[in-house]
Amino acid sequence: MENQGSANQNGMRKKYVVIMAAGSGTRMGGSLPKQFLDLSGKAVLQRTIEVFLEAFEDMNVVVVLSPDYLDYWKKYCLERNFICPQVLVAGGITRFHSVRNALERIPEGALVAVHDGVRPLLSVDLVRRMFSEAEDVEALVPVTPCVDTMKVLRKVNGKDGRQTLEAVPGAKADRECLFGAQTPQIFHSELLKAAYAQAYDTTFTDDGSVVEKYGKNLSYTMGERLNIKITTPDDLVLARAIEQCKR
Repeated sequence: MENQGSANQNGMRKKYVVIMAAGSGTRMGGSLPKQFLDLSGKAVLQRTIEVFLEAFEDMNVVVVLSPDYLDYWKKYCLERNFICPQVLVAGGITRFHSVRNALERIPEGALVAVHDGVRPLLSVDLVRRMFSEAEDVEALVPVTPCVDTMKVLRKVNGKDGRQTLEAVPGAKADRECLFGAQTPQIFHSELLKAAYAQAYDTTFTDDGSVVEKYGKNLSYTMGERLNIKITTPDDLVLARAIEQCKR
């Protein structure tokens, strides 16, 4: 798939999604990374990509994979007849470097969403709404409000070598001000490419933090509670239960 400019016939920015699926999935356990595990008959990664393709027929898909699993994914798509024009990109040593690799395949003047490959439960409506909002703002991040009572704690190593948690004196967390950031995070591609030209910093936790370090403000929109990131075996159990309820 070649980049053929950055605007469609309606004058709107072309749409790209970078699906981040280069992780090893060590917290999940097992020999197969979590993005390839079965979710109601399909790989988690396939279900994630399908949401974006359902949202927009003209979506351009870039998938970032570990070099060790490029051939695995090609074989999966062939055997499952998953016909999806996509650019495959080898991941780097960190997520930052993986996104930077993918951005080499994105033109300026486009809208680019960066999404975790293991967040397959987002809705088509969320994707459509966010791309619509992103036409007018340079950097858009979905968030969900915190619903739990929050405690400010720190880890303490005891003399016996055991680690415990203790309260930080005087520190309070106002739940009303706390929100969890999700993906997809959508940017004007020229901004994101410029932000990722910065040197790597260990404080980068997501694409939004890279853009903020570059000196640009973020805009926020409401995400979805069910847009969970499948990281642990419990997450996969929950995702399968949610998928079952949709049937």
